[in-house]
Amino acid sequence: MTFILNKTNTIGNQFLAELRDVNIQQDKARFRRNQEKLGAILAYEISKTLTYTEKEVQTPLGIANINTLTEQPVLCTILRAGLPFHQGFMHFFDDAPSAFVTAYRKVKKNGTFIINIDHISAPDLDGKTLIMCDTMLATGQSIVQVCRELMAQYTIKELHIAAIIASTEGIIHVRANLPKAKLWLCAIDEEMTSKAYIVPGLGDAGDLAFGEKV
Repeated sequence: MTFILNKTNTIGNQFLAELRDVNIQQDKARFRRNQEKLGAILAYEISKTLTYTEKEVQTPLGIANINTLTEQPVLCTILRAGLPFHQGFMHFFDDAPSAFVTAYRKVKKNGTFIINIDHISAPDLDGKTLIMCDTMLATGQSIVQVCRELMAQYTIKELHIAAIIASTEGIIHVRANLPKAKLWLCAIDEEMTSKAYIVPGLGDAGDLAFGEKV
């Protein structure tokens, strides 16, 4: 199952356009806020697929029956680029616990790279629904490796992967290695550079949100 936000007319496309715009990107606060907005929109879409239980709510005038989440999902992101996107999910799943992963690309002399995972901080994921949210899904290697690491430690009930922009190659890689994962994307771009940056993409999301790293 793959959900693609920009296949429909939605205000989310405005936020996506601003994220991509090289001039608007200069405003770091606005860049982060647009990621948060898109995270909130995808959180709402994912929420439609979760399990609900009817609950009685006492109002000043009587009882209202309302379907509420049976259980909060667990949110997970990869530091640092995914933080604003993750924050958008927290706006909707505001009681959800979170997991955080530090991972980076280690580039070899021949130009290829491997993914190194330094640290994972996570609550108990056994029997839980996990939403992995990362701004860009380029090669898909980071997402796959992190999810495999978590699945080796826990019995995860359901896996959702959310990204603002994904490459076609990255989607293929995720589908081949995590066939049961549900994908929630704002847009899909066809190309990548030799350094695995998505084209047209939006550039380096981490640098745009938090400043250039050294």
